[in-house]
Amino acid sequence: MSNFSVSTSPHIYDKSTTSRIMLDVLIALIPALIASILIFGARAALVTAVCVASCIIFEWAFLKIVKKPNAITDFSACITGVLLAFNLPVTIPLWQAVFGSAVAIILVKQLFGGLGKNFANPAITARVVMFLAFSVTMTTWVNPVDGITGATPLALIGRGEVAALPGIWDMFIGMRGGSLGETSNLALLLGGAYLLIRRVISWHVPVAFIAVVFLCTAILGQEPVHQIFGGGLFLGAIFMATDYVTSPTTNKGRFIFGIGCGLFTVLFRLYSSYPEGVSFAILLMNILTPYINKFTMSKPLGGVKS
Repeated sequence: MSNFSVSTSPHIYDKSTTSRIMLDVLIALIPALIASILIFGARAALVTAVCVASCIIFEWAFLKIVKKPNAITDFSACITGVLLAFNLPVTIPLWQAVFGSAVAIILVKQLFGGLGKNFANPAITARVVMFLAFSVTMTTWVNPVDGITGATPLALIGRGEVAALPGIWDMFIGMRGGSLGETSNLALLLGGAYLLIRRVISWHVPVAFIAVVFLCTAILGQEPVHQIFGGGLFLGAIFMATDYVTSPTTNKGRFIFGIGCGLFTVLFRLYSSYPEGVSFAILLMNILTPYINKFTMSKPLGGVKS
């Protein structure tokens, strides 16, 4: 009898594993990776490869130093590397990409206990740190149409240069300035559809997030289509705000989380000096996730409120 363990119900068996879920996310990121290479050239692949390799090496080295089991095979470091690269300009110096990878893996993920214990999304936190540390290189954008540096659509809107905006279709497919993985909304939607079909994510966070940004910007007199296609909204809503560890566990909580992300994004975009706000919004809502979980968690039958 010593081989048996006793635990409380419910006893649910699921074929999903951490590695399988992470692999599905990597597969879903492939369309956006291909799009980034087609739009920005081979350096997009180089930046992504450097971020992924750095994240893997930093995770392996840290676990080796602290004498913890190797966790490389769960693919979480790979996803962090890809998402970090997708949040960077294609012109970013490679040493800065390595620095960002160190922040994501060591400071945000491993020092808080590793996968499942980090308080915020590692890639998003690393992007915010890099934006504060390297403000010039983190805001140097390449226009894929002419290959020269220029402003993102959101920056043009912020300066009142609406006439200089690319067309809606160009913004949808990715022919505009921005981080290397955020520009092609079409590719991101294809990846999001795959995750929904595979039931890796639910619709609550992405739909609430995108809908709130659309509705609020329309109410406030902005062009809502430009707002949802012209920045990193789809990348953030589909691939980063849905992170299992840093988002709520209930559907009600996820919906609230998405609404909060949308409201903060609109607040930052329209009333701050920074034209984008997706990363800051998700980071703030990550901090609020434990409170959302506590508020929305179902009470067990016969249980009492804590």
